[in-house]
Amino acid sequence: MTTSNDPASARRSIVRYVVLAILFVITSICYADRATISMAAPAITDELGLSPVTMGYILSSFAFAYVLFQIPGGVLLDRFGSKRVYATALICWSSFTILQGMTSLLVGGAIVAALFLTRFLMGFAEAPCFPGNARIVATWFPTSERGTASAVFNSAQYFSLVAFAPLMGWLLHSFHWPVLFFVMGGLGLVAAVIFLAFVRDPRRHPTINAAELDYITRGGALVNIEEAEAKRGGGFTWHNVRQIISSRMLIGVFVGQYCINVLTYFFATWFPIYLVDERHMSILQAGFVAAVPALFGFGGGVLGGIVSDILLRKTGSVTFARKAPLLFGMILALAIIGCNYAESQWLVVVLMTIAFFGKGVASLGWAVVSDTSPKALVGVTGGIFNMCGNAAGIVTPIVIGYIVGATGSFDGALVFVGAHCVLAVLAYFVITGKIERLELAPEAAAAPFERAQGPAQPMEGTPT
Repeated sequence: MTTSNDPASARRSIVRYVVLAILFVITSICYADRATISMAAPAITDELGLSPVTMGYILSSFAFAYVLFQIPGGVLLDRFGSKRVYATALICWSSFTILQGMTSLLVGGAIVAALFLTRFLMGFAEAPCFPGNARIVATWFPTSERGTASAVFNSAQYFSLVAFAPLMGWLLHSFHWPVLFFVMGGLGLVAAVIFLAFVRDPRRHPTINAAELDYITRGGALVNIEEAEAKRGGGFTWHNVRQIISSRMLIGVFVGQYCINVLTYFFATWFPIYLVDERHMSILQAGFVAAVPALFGFGGGVLGGIVSDILLRKTGSVTFARKAPLLFGMILALAIIGCNYAESQWLVVVLMTIAFFGKGVASLGWAVVSDTSPKALVGVTGGIFNMCGNAAGIVTPIVIGYIVGATGSFDGALVFVGAHCVLAVLAYFVITGKIERLELAPEAAAAPFERAQGPAQPMEGTPT
């Protein structure tokens, strides 16, 4: 690590932004790997003659395992550190993506069973990704930049469709559907090599200088978290977990993330199928059209983080800075219901674009997790948060599958998705209350209210 005699006056290095860029690319690949099955679904359905309900269960199989392994994944992150767990997860989920393509070597119902199993295993492997992102951002970024940093890696879910949906559409148009899985899984393995080569603890990074390290440390970055938790063996105890899940503030955040993720999983699973079956587009057209709302979702995601951090610097209120963009974004996302009344394809694309943009603006949940998690349990809190949020990945594909199967239309499905925009607002504004870091009370001395909420902080904008 390079040093400076006067860190305050030296020009800061920008290693944290390089780390964030790597997280952004990996998260884009992560979401693209999840979306491979939805892009390939029309071809697989035609080849195997699957019903919407059967495809709904295949689409949701990823989320079953993803949800189940969130808390264990968070424990592993806090116990063994971000680098080892994250890299192992990336290699594993990329391998399972490749295995999904190899299921084509089977016949009949065995393909369906193998697709369900390999997506289930991919869900286990991807579980540490977002808690790991939140943990790395908390390690590398000061509080004043955390909203933007969290929004950047979270917006990768939209960019993944911008970057990969046209590629996947072309691969499906030009080759048999297994090629799609081989290409995307291979990209993940390349990303694992890059991650291992560059991402590490700030205090041990060879290219950070003293000025940047001093800046992020003074700003509230948890630069010692890897070393401190390794010495303690992690902060995980069931007593601490009970404090997290009984906090009214965090309960509201968890419920809000579930509601927002209903929109996420509609776009990640049924949206391409909606374009093909309901709007009569070709697979190639759907691949390119799906990229348009995703592009604006990406812009909305980054904009929401930037605006949130500007509001934080101007007002000193974490609560206002995180909630105001969420309210605005969820109001815009209600535009998805308007697709039921749109007859032209271009208007459907416009309304979906507005909805996806709004959803992006509102997606500040990971910034809130970085703001509120107990310092010793960033991974576990992120795991619980992601478990609750991604329960929507189990419910949404199945419910929409039943709605479409029963009605032969997506109209009810879009109302189902849009209603969760209202519920997300209620969760954050009625349940969550003030946003602040939860302080864990000692087991013997914890009073009931302290276990639920933690002591009040002196000022919302104070770096933690």
